[in-house]
Amino acid sequence: MRQITDRQKEVLAFIADFTEDNVYPPTVREISDHFNISLRAVQDHIAALQKKGYLSTEQKRSRSIRVLVDEREDSKKAFISKIPLLGTVAAGKPLLCEENLDGYVNLTEPFIRPGKNYFALRVRGTSMIGAGILEGDLAVVEQSSTALDGQIVVAVLDDAITLKRYYKESTRIRLQPENPAFQPIYCQDVRIVGILTNIVRTY
Repeated sequence: MRQITDRQKEVLAFIADFTEDNVYPPTVREISDHFNISLRAVQDHIAALQKKGYLSTEQKRSRSIRVLVDEREDSKKAFISKIPLLGTVAAGKPLLCEENLDGYVNLTEPFIRPGKNYFALRVRGTSMIGAGILEGDLAVVEQSSTALDGQIVVAVLDDAITLKRYYKESTRIRLQPENPAFQPIYCQDVRIVGILTNIVRTY
């Protein structure tokens, strides 16, 4: 890990503190206002920290800064992030747009990990009961547009979300339930939006 300057440590610590306090990261302008420095100076610090492996960001997305390495002394707090909770999927709308959201949930490690993008959804029905996934469970999903055979995926079919096990056959895709009462879904083309990583269950 490459060394960072004292000012970069201050910026990194502010981003980490702000994210813990607000459950979302600061904007470039909020960092600028805090340190009373220009937006360009903040962007230069962020670029340097990203290049050195301390931060990750997504271009053209507000509040996308994620701390990958926490340099604060005696920092033992778990990584926490605010994850979008999906409801129904509105036709023609991007998956994580406002029309598709039911709110947000706060999750920590090991359910999520720094540097990755997630969303969550409530499981409806019993089609995946054989995989230990019950109705009402919170499915934690890592965003991905591809999947390997046998992985449990979230797919969008006709603007509806389905959670099934993915298999690529010679001429089609099979989305396999884990309940003999349900039939597989066969399709030529399917939009994969994520891979199941964890299930959160409350009693």
